Amino acid sequence: MAIGLIIIGDEILSGRRVDQHFPKVVQMLTARGLQLTWAEVLPDDPVRITATLKRTFASSDIVFCCGGIGATPDDHTRQAAADALGKPLLLHEQGKINIQQRIQQMAQEAGQVADLNSAENLHRLKMAEFAEGAALIPNPYNNIAGFALHKHYFVPGFPVMAWPMLEWVLDNHYADLFNREPRMEQSVMVYEAAESALTPLMVALEKQYPRVKVFSLPSVGDANTRRHIELGVKGEPVQTATAFIQLCDELRKLNVEFSNI
Repeated sequence: MAIGLIIIGDEILSGRRVDQHFPKVVQMLTARGLQLTWAEVLPDDPVRITATLKRTFASSDIVFCCGGIGATPDDHTRQAAADALGKPLLLHEQGKINIQQRIQQMAQEAGQVADLNSAENLHRLKMAEFAEGAALIPNPYNNIAGFALHKHYFVPGFPVMAWPMLEWVLDNHYADLFNREPRMEQSVMVYEAAESALTPLMVALEKQYPRVKVFSLPSVGDANTRRHIELGVKGEPVQTATAFIQLCDELRKLNVEFSNI
C-alpha cells in the first residue's frame, strides 16, 4: 500500500515558510511501522491541484493533503478535489454545525452573542463545503473539520491542527496496516571510495536478495569528516541480516576501508 503526501502553499515554494509536514508525517508513519512512498509540494494553483488530485484519485494510494482548505481566495483544495472527481461542492450538514458551534464559542469567550446570519459568519461556512460524499476528519484544535474522499485525507496547513488529524486518520482507519511488515536497516561508513566502484556490489545484492534494498548516501566530507559513503541494506529482517554480512565480506575483498555505524 503506497502512502503519499501533498503539501499545498505558495509560501512553501517561495521560502516564506519552511515546511514542517514532511518530517512529521515520516515520523508518525515510522512509529507505526509504515513508510512514506512519495511527496509533492504544489502552489496555490487550482488547475495544478486539480490535475494532481485527478491523477492520485485514479491510483490506489493513501494520500494525505495539507493546506488550502480554508475560506480565503487562495484556498482552492476543496473545489479542486470536487472538480477532480467531477462532483458538486456541497455544504456538509455536520461540518456546518461544527463551524457554528465554534462561532458561538468564540463569541461567548468574548462576552458577545454570535450572529450566525452575519455575512462574515455565513462566509465561514464555506469551510464545510466539500465534494459530495465526503466524510469529516475531526479537528481537536478548533472543531472545524477536514474531509476524506477515496482514501485521500485533507487537513489544514497549520501543524497544530493537521498533525493530530492525520494521526486520527491513521489510528482509526489503518491500524490493521501497522507493523505488518517487520523491517531492518544496517549500514557501514565506507571511506575514500568511488560510488561507481561499489555499484556492481549493490546491484548483485539486490538481485540476490529480492526483499532487500541497497542504499548509498555519499558525502564529500567537511572539516571534521573524510569523504565517505554510507552504504547499507534495508528491508525484510532475515534477508537484510544475511545481505549485510555479505556486504561487509565483499567490502573486505575490495580492500576498502569501512567502519560500522
